[in-house]
Amino acid sequence: MARLNSYLTFNDNCREAMNFYKDCLGGELTFMTVGESLMASMMPASYKDSILHSSLTIGSNMLMASDMRRGPLTDGDTITLCLNCESEEELKKFYDNLSVGGSITEPLGDMPDGAKIGALRDKYNKAWMFYYNKDMPV
Repeated sequence: MARLNSYLTFNDNCREAMNFYKDCLGGELTFMTVGESLMASMMPASYKDSILHSSLTIGSNMLMASDMRRGPLTDGDTITLCLNCESEEELKKFYDNLSVGGSITEPLGDMPDGAKIGALRDKYNKAWMFYYNKDMPV
């Protein structure tokens, strides 16, 4: 079964915020900057130190976050529900089901690291991200 996580978007202060959450909640915190990723060559040099992805794991729960955004942030646009799927089939099923009546913001596609990702807003205007990586069990 897929795992549902919250995904927060920050305005270039993801590292600071996630360290604060770790101090408050405990857990194991990881970061990946744009410069450390396979996407580094596809991004502007000014993004090198921006957080591409971070995760705070607390028991079986995970809070994920990033500095990556498509435009200015507005309160309410900074939280995305992220489904970490167990299979490509599950990813496609959930993506197809939740897209009915909504709008696709990122078609399902392959990432340079082999993961599959997609994003949409459902018919209630809630943001969803879908992720599957065969090398990272849910």
